[in-house]
This record gives sequence, C-alpha cells and structure tokens, in this order.
Amino acid sequence: MFLNFNCTVLDVVPVRIGDGTQIGPGVQILTADHPRVPKLRQKMLESGRPITVGKNVWIGDEAIILPGIAIGDNATIGAGSVVTHDVVSGATVAGNPARLLRTAPHPQ
Repeated sequence: MFLNFNCTVLDVVPVRIGDGTQIGPGVQILTADHPRVPKLRQKMLESGRPITVGKNVWIGDEAIILPGIAIGDNATIGAGSVVTHDVVSGATVAGNPARLLRTAPHPQ
C-alpha cells in the first residue's frame, strides 16, 4: 500500500486497506459518524462504521471516503470524489457524489 502526504484516516473503528492500493495526497478516509436525528445529535454522540478498501485500488487526490464504505479490488476513485456508496470490484467512479463511470477494467 502507498499512502501519499496530507491524508487523514479517522479510524474510530477498523479501516482495512488491501495490498497494492495507492492513495493520493489529501485523501480523507472517515469512519466517524453522527446521528441524523437532531435530538440525538445534541447529545454529542459519535459512532463509527468500518471502511474496507480492496487490493490494487487507486484513490485519486483529495477524494473523501465516507463511513461504512466498501471499495472492491481493482477499483479507481477519481480525484476529488466523495464516495457515498459502496464501489464494486473493477469499477471507476468519480464526482460528488461519486457516480459509476465504468465497471470493466481499464484496457491494458
């Protein structure tokens, strides 16, 4: 695994990152979560949802991976993306929120 400079891994619960994964500068991997219900949020509660990143994944610069996300092997996350849903193996996603661009691996 390669983790570039200025990354944040907020790991209040496990973060798993597979072999060969490359993480660009400024990426945020955030497991901490807070209640959506305002009355519960006023109690300053915090929880965590684990994140799993597969093998040989490329996460572009300044991407944000939100709590509870699973990213499959060989996926590509575009720079600046906000990943709000799981990403299947071999997929390329980009944008805010990240949207599927392709599911087939890139040609060699």
